[in-house]
Amino acid sequence: MAETKREIERKYEAGPGGKLPSLAKVAGVSSVIDKGITELDAVYYDTEDLRLAASSRTLRRRTGGDDAGWHLKLPVSTGVRDEVHAPLSAGVPRVLAGLVRSRVRERQLVPVVRLRSERDLRHLVDADGALLAEVSIDAVQADRLTEGGGSTAWTEIEVELADGVDPAFLDKVEKRLRKAGIEPSGSASKLARALGETGVAPVKPIAPAKPVTAGEHVLAYLRAQRDALVALDPAVRQDQPDSVHQMRVATRRMRSAFRSYGKILDRAVTDPIGEELKWLAGELGLDRDREVLTERIQTAVAELPRHLTAGPVRTRLRTWSAARRSGTKRHVTAVLDGKRYLALLDTLDALLAGPPVLPAAGKAPADVLPKAVLRDHRKLADHIRRALDVPSSPERDLEMHEARKKAKRTRYAAELATPALGKPAKAMASYAKSLQGLLGEHQDSVMCREALREIAAQAAAAGESSFTYGLLYGREERAAADCERDLPALSPQEHPEYASGLQEVK
Repeated sequence: MAETKREIERKYEAGPGGKLPSLAKVAGVSSVIDKGITELDAVYYDTEDLRLAASSRTLRRRTGGDDAGWHLKLPVSTGVRDEVHAPLSAGVPRVLAGLVRSRVRERQLVPVVRLRSERDLRHLVDADGALLAEVSIDAVQADRLTEGGGSTAWTEIEVELADGVDPAFLDKVEKRLRKAGIEPSGSASKLARALGETGVAPVKPIAPAKPVTAGEHVLAYLRAQRDALVALDPAVRQDQPDSVHQMRVATRRMRSAFRSYGKILDRAVTDPIGEELKWLAGELGLDRDREVLTERIQTAVAELPRHLTAGPVRTRLRTWSAARRSGTKRHVTAVLDGKRYLALLDTLDALLAGPPVLPAAGKAPADVLPKAVLRDHRKLADHIRRALDVPSSPERDLEMHEARKKAKRTRYAAELATPALGKPAKAMASYAKSLQGLLGEHQDSVMCREALREIAAQAAAAGESSFTYGLLYGREERAAADCERDLPALSPQEHPEYASGLQEVK
C-alpha cells in the first residue's frame, strides 16, 4: 500500500570543504544531534524522452536509510512536494505507475539515472527534544543509465522540515547558511542536476506567447483545460476531495469551447473529440453524483428533529453510499488506465499542436468572441422560456436540466472571452454562473428524489421504516418548486443588460 507525505525542503551548494556552520545558533534550535553517515542507492525511472522530469516529477527505487522503497515525488509549489511511498519490489508498483499514467501514457518506464549518496545527517531539535528539521551533507555520484552514459559527482546540503513545523523555520536556517557563504542550489532536485550534467536534460514546456487573435485566446483556454485534466488524474486516483468534480469541469469546458467557438476551430475535427470528452465526463460522473447526493442527504438528515428520524436512517445511508462508492472508485481507476482515455489525451495533445483553425481564428477577439457568447446566451433564454411554459412534470425537469447545460455553456464561453474582452464578458460569466447555480440546485433535487426512492425501497425490503425517506422526498419537491419560482427573476429576459455590454464590445 502507498503512503503520502508532504515534503518541504531546500537544497544548497556545499560550502568550502563541504562543512556546515554551527546550526545551534539558529533561533529555536536547542541542540544539533549527529545521526551518523548512511549509504543511499537510488535508481530513477522515466520514459526515454524524460516526460516525468520535464514535468518536475521523479520516480525512484531506493535502498539504504530508514525509508527504503519506491518514491514518487509530485510538485506542489516551490520547495514543496508530495512524496508517495511504496514498499520495495522488483518492478514499478502499480499504484505509482497509475499516478504518472496521464503523463507517461503507454510509454515504458525505464531506468535513466543511478544516484549513490553518502549522507551525513544531523537533526535540529528544540528544547523539548522535538525534531525541527533534518540537515544532511550529501556526497553524490550520478551515472546516466541510458544510451551515451555519462557520470558526474557533487556535494550538496539538504534541509528538510519536520512534520508540523512552521515553514518559516527554514528561513532561519537559510539565513545562517548564507551568512557562512552557502548559497541555494541552482537545481531543483538531484535528478535534474544529474540529467543536466550527464547528457541531454529534459525539454521543459515553453510558455506560449500572450494571446492576441481570437484563435489564440481559444487555444490558450483549451490548453489550460488539457493541462488541468492531466494534472488532476493522480488526484482522482488518490480520491482527493473535489478532484472528480474538477476533472469533469475541465472536460465540460473543453467540450463547450468546441461548440461555442465552432467559427474558430473546425467542428468536423472537434466534434468527435467532444464526444470522447462527453464519454469521460459520464464515466467520472458516477463517483461525483454519489458525492453530491450523499452529502445532500446527510445534511438533510442531520437537520431533522430526532423524532422524525425513524429507523436506522444514518446506517442505511452509509451502506448505500459505501456500496456505490466501492464500485465507482474501481470503475474510475479502470477508465483512467484504459486505452480509450489515454488515446483521448494524445488526441488533445495533437489538436493543440496542430489546431484545425478556420479563417475567423486570425481576427481580433472583439470581432469574433462576443458573437459566440451572445449566441449561447440566446439559446439559454429560449430553454428557460420553454421550461417555464411546461407544467410541473418530469418533462419540465428535463427542460430545466437542458437550461442548466446552456447556462454552463454560456458561462464557459464568457470565461474564455474574459481575458480579451474584460468586464462585459466577466459580468456575463458571473450572471450565467448564478443561473447555473439555481438550475443546478433544481437538478440536484431531482437526482436526490431518485436516490431517496432507491434507499426507501432498500429499507422497506429490509423491514425498516421508510417514513423519513418520504419526508425528505417531500422536502426535495418543495426545494425544486422554490427554484422554479425564483427562476423568472433571474432569467435572461429579465436581465438584458448583461448581453448589452457584449453588444457594445462589437
